[in-house]
Amino acid sequence: FELVMAKKQQPVDQTEEQMQAVEQALTRSEQFIEKNRNKLSTVLLVVVAIAAAYYGYLKFIKQPQMEEAASEMFVAEQLFEAGDYDQALNGDGQNLGFLDILDNYSGTPAGNLAHYYAGLAYLNLGQYAEAIEHLDQFSTSDEMLQPVRLGAIGDAFAQLQQPEEALEYYTKAYQAKTNDFTTPIYLNKAALMQEELGDYGSAAKLYKRLTEDFPETNEGREAVKSLERVSNMAQA
Repeated sequence: FELVMAKKQQPVDQTEEQMQAVEQALTRSEQFIEKNRNKLSTVLLVVVAIAAAYYGYLKFIKQPQMEEAASEMFVAEQLFEAGDYDQALNGDGQNLGFLDILDNYSGTPAGNLAHYYAGLAYLNLGQYAEAIEHLDQFSTSDEMLQPVRLGAIGDAFAQLQQPEEALEYYTKAYQAKTNDFTTPIYLNKAALMQEELGDYGSAAKLYKRLTEDFPETNEGREAVKSLERVSNMAQA
């Protein structure tokens, strides 16, 4: 009987010990808070001040800056669409160009997008190194813009007579996101670079994919002839 009672008593003793441990921990916490009340209050005030300052920055500085940048972008985009790439880059005397927007609104979505437009403008002006520089700085997760960005860098390298680099970016472009618009374009350009590099077997594989996966596109239809041509060259 005494053994049974001892067994029943053991969990109760453990529970009491745990409660005492919790009480002691709470007491120590209270003592710490009481002892460091001034310091903790100061830390709390600093945290609140930082949060308030950040909110104020977003609301009264960042947001108006983003809205102003978007407004400035509109005119530069219109100049770009009209094919006036120099004024799109440098402004028309009354409105900012993409380069000014980059300087004045760095860190905003408009500033980021200005890199994209600036890169394409330089590409159209034949300033390929500058095009690569800006397109490389443009950041996007957009399923259409990302392949176009990579493909445009490939175009710049192709114009610079650097086929290996052009092939690298064309490959990244068609692998970035499969769709019926950008994928066949950059598959075809990658195949052309493979031809230029004399790798007719690899070019044939890309043309074959075009004929099988994108038969209704212009690139897919043209790839039928290209596939036959490079296949013969690969066997020669």
